[in-house]
Parts: sequence; structure tokens; C-alpha cells
Amino acid sequence: MNETMICAVGNVATQPVYRETAAGPSARFRLAVTSRYWDREKSEWTDGHTNFFTVWANRQLATHAQASLNVGDPVIVQGRLKVRTEVREGQQQSWTSADIDAVALGHDLARGTSAFRRAPRPEVPASTPAQPEPNWETAPREPVAVT
Repeated sequence: MNETMICAVGNVATQPVYRETAAGPSARFRLAVTSRYWDREKSEWTDGHTNFFTVWANRQLATHAQASLNVGDPVIVQGRLKVRTEVREGQQQSWTSADIDAVALGHDLARGTSAFRRAPRPEVPASTPAQPEPNWETAPREPVAVT
């Protein structure tokens, strides 16, 4: 399947909103990505246009994003770009949004430090019997008679 995968580097613009849904945990936040360029006349870096994306994270990534990200944090987001254009009822104005369905999120270590903490593994319920290790050895083959 063809998908547009992107990597965006920017800042968390809104506090992540976390929800428990029927499909599992989900989190979303806005990402601000501002281009910068060297202005030769002023001999300094200048901010360009800012693009805003809604970043969606699901399952374990949503849980970790909610616990790790705050407004203003520099982050790197990798995921699928989804651009939608809608016309709202009763209005003649169209509305366009750019969303990123995140596959990976992380702090941008080029702009600061971060302390990684491994998440504990979910506990297996005691009622589930442990499955024995399968026998990976292959049985010896019996010779085949050729007639």
C-alpha cells in the first residue's frame, strides 16, 4: 500500500489529550513546525512560516506520549501524513487539516537532553496457563525406497 511517510521536527504546541477508546488508548496533540532561514541582509537566522499538524498516537505510543510530552518540548515525529479537505455545512468555506498518524515519537536530542525510562511490561494474568516450549527439533527422516 502506498502511504506518505514523513518525519517532522518541531515543538509540542498543545498538551497531549489522552482518551481510552474501545480500540485502545489514543492521544493527540498539535505540533508546530517552523522553518528557519539565514537572512543575508541582517546576518541572522529568521523564522519562516509555521505549519501546524495534529499528531495522533495509538495504543502504547499514546500512553507514553501522554506521560512524556509537555507544551514546548522539541520533538521528532515519524508517521503517515493524512491531508483532509472538508466543507462545513451551511458555509461556503473549505477547511483543510494535516494529520500525522504517528509511528514513532521522541524528544529532539539536538536541542536538549532526555532521560529514558523503560516502561514495565504488562503483567500476564495468572489464569492463563503457560504454554510449553515447542519441540523445534525435526524428526529424523526415514529412508524412502525408490522403485
